[in-house]
Amino acid sequence: MVPRLLDGELEERRELHHQVHLTHDPSGRPRPRSPRRSHRRSHGRRRVAVTVAVQTTLTTPAPRLGVRGVTAVRHLARGGLLTLAALLLGLTAQLLLVSGVQERAAQHASYDALRTELALGTAPVAQTDQNGDLLAPGTPVALLDIPAAHVHQVVLEGTDSAVLTDGPGHRRDTPLPGQSGTSVLMGRAAAYGGPFGHLGRLAAGDTFTVTTGQGRARYQVLGVRRAGDPAPATVAPGKGRLVLVTATGAHFMPGGVLRVDADLISTPAQTPAAVIRSGTLPESEQPLAHPSGVPWPLVMWLQALVAVAVAAVWTWHRWGRHQTWIVFAPVVAVLGLQVAVHTTELLPNLM
Repeated sequence: MVPRLLDGELEERRELHHQVHLTHDPSGRPRPRSPRRSHRRSHGRRRVAVTVAVQTTLTTPAPRLGVRGVTAVRHLARGGLLTLAALLLGLTAQLLLVSGVQERAAQHASYDALRTELALGTAPVAQTDQNGDLLAPGTPVALLDIPAAHVHQVVLEGTDSAVLTDGPGHRRDTPLPGQSGTSVLMGRAAAYGGPFGHLGRLAAGDTFTVTTGQGRARYQVLGVRRAGDPAPATVAPGKGRLVLVTATGAHFMPGGVLRVDADLISTPAQTPAAVIRSGTLPESEQPLAHPSGVPWPLVMWLQALVAVAVAAVWTWHRWGRHQTWIVFAPVVAVLGLQVAVHTTELLPNLM
């Protein structure tokens, strides 16, 4: 026979049944609350312990998709921004600060070489050297002194952008200064020391000198002309003239060509036969010209900078901020400067 429950025991079981209810934890999942004990005692009756088991199911949150892809995109974006910042900073530093230092260092080396050759009597006096070979671009050929324009520069052979980073250049299809005929010297107006940046201050009647392997030649300024101004009369046979060429316009934003014409007032030196005919120079040696061909050194330095920038962003998350700065800051600075050096060579040669 099944024993019948007493009235008190039945009431106690009902009370426990109503005390078991569900609540929610902070994650939104239901959880059971333990039943509170009943302090009601049954006098003379046996207490029956009732355990109510509530089954709960814990659900695992669904994994977020695309986290690795988003992280990779962020790394690439940060690497690109770091590369762009290094380029802009390097280009600004190169044009405003470093280029002038490089030009002065190159001028000191060229001056020492020219002074030695003048003392030995081996300085160039023609378009070719003593062996009959064409002068290499960048060979020191003259010393230019223009007090009114604050110019004291060694003139180099050639007028392309690479040569003019080291100082004024002599146009190779014209005679050397001091000889009969029209000689042409070109120089930058702003970047790399801007040696010809003050040519606009010259006025008719100003004098200056040019020293070569044939001695010192003296010139007198005829005038300054820009685009649209009339050119002076053609130089007479047996006479000499020098044309100084640079850029005009705002700094680092050339808008045209400025020319200073000066007549030779000293005795012309002997003029060797020309090897390079007038008008046969490549386009890269013309006023405001850009280098021709593919700048492979710039491409390689740029690839190295991009690779280092991506590696720096990766190590930022692996090593930490301070370690990354210590290791990669000097490398990025050097690579950015190298890229800036080769980038400025793509700018107009008279800038």
